[in-house]
Amino acid sequence: MTEVLFYHLTEHTLERALPGLLERSLERGWKVVVQSSRDTHRDGLNEHLWAYQADSFLPHGCQGNDDETQTDHPIWLTTATDNPIGAEVRFVVDGAVPEGTENYERLIYMFDGRDEDAVAAARGRWKIEKEAGYDLAYWQQDEEGRWAKKA
Repeated sequence: MTEVLFYHLTEHTLERALPGLLERSLERGWKVVVQSSRDTHRDGLNEHLWAYQADSFLPHGCQGNDDETQTDHPIWLTTATDNPIGAEVRFVVDGAVPEGTENYERLIYMFDGRDEDAVAAARGRWKIEKEAGYDLAYWQQDEEGRWAKKA
C-alpha cells in the first residue's frame, strides 16, 4: 500500500527543501513525479533544479517542453495527474491534487506552514487520505531545517 507523507515547511522554502528530498529519492533508485497546481510554479521549479547548486543539477524533464514525449527522465515536473515515467514516488506541491495514488510507493504532500490556506488544504488532504485507509506520516522542519517526524 502507498505510504502517504506530509512535509510541513516551516523554516525553508519549497525550492530550498525539495532538491534534497529528490536527491534522496534518486539515491534509492526511485523515479519521481513532482506535481504542481500552476504552470508558472512548475516552470520555476524546472529552472531551479538545473541551477540550485553550482556544482550539480537534478536531471529532469518538464511537461510543456520540447522533450515532453521522452520518458527516460528520473524526475518529471508536471501539472497533470498522469505518470508518464512510471515513477514510484509522487511529490504534490503548490496545492495540487493527485489522482490514482495507489500506484506509488510514496505520495508526499509538501506544504508551506506560513500559508494558512496551504495548512488548511493539507489538513483536508490528511483527512481524505486517512479515511481512504492509508498509513500516514507527518514530518516538520526543525529550527535548522532538518526533518523531524511528528506523527
